[in-house]
Amino acid sequence: MVGSQSQSQNEASGKGRLYIIGIGPGSVEQLTVKAREVITSSDYVVGNGTYLDQMASLLDKQNIVRSAMGKEVDRARKAVELAQDNVVSMISGGDANIYGMAGLVLEVAEHANLKVEIEVLPGVTAITAAASVLGAPIVNDFCTVSLSDLLTPWEVIEKRLDAAASADFVMSLYNPKSRQRNSNFSRAVEIIRRHKEDSVPVGLVKNALRDKDQDYIVTTLGEVLNYNDWVDMSTTILIGTNDSRIWDTPYGKRIITPRGYHRKYDY
Repeated sequence: MVGSQSQSQNEASGKGRLYIIGIGPGSVEQLTVKAREVITSSDYVVGNGTYLDQMASLLDKQNIVRSAMGKEVDRARKAVELAQDNVVSMISGGDANIYGMAGLVLEVAEHANLKVEIEVLPGVTAITAAASVLGAPIVNDFCTVSLSDLLTPWEVIEKRLDAAASADFVMSLYNPKSRQRNSNFSRAVEIIRRHKEDSVPVGLVKNALRDKDQDYIVTTLGEVLNYNDWVDMSTTILIGTNDSRIWDTPYGKRIITPRGYHRKYDY
């Protein structure tokens, strides 16, 4: 097993190893096999308390370092410090590369001149989790834009929204609203409507692939702000292209974004 092998290498060399793991939507069932093996065989598991709670069934023999929202830098420093001589798993929601901990941890490791091997393990991210709930909305070219302006100036976010909408990408909006940022989603919709038709399908997915809490709405760009109060930080928004359409099935509405096969084949 990967984890056992790395641990024996650690014992032989006297040096540690650092894993940065995307845990997906938040259930053990959605982990990759390798991520599960690494977590269970680590000396330390570091993470936000919410994510640690989601992995609780795997955490019995490891040392746990629990952190809170807003303490990302402290968490990264602790993981790098521990990895000097231990096998450490830093867990991150979704995929660690998509608005996750991978970038920050690697920056801290770079500044600390960390001499141990670092491996990033992928996880199911919000855009693919939400897309699976909605049907097939991102089959063609797509982009993701975070509406959080805590780390990125709003002026930059506006430029990215405008460019993506003008190119008619399928668009996924992360971090659409919080108590402090309750107008960013409506501002984003106004920008996108400059380039996309009001009939473009929009899917709103809350707590994607979290069985007990999952909920979703399929609507259109022209009507989406009717659900503004429903949107929160746990919601991922998927906005189709001008070619996307809604399929109203007996089991609920689904979004289809054509890949282009209909231009070459009869089916």
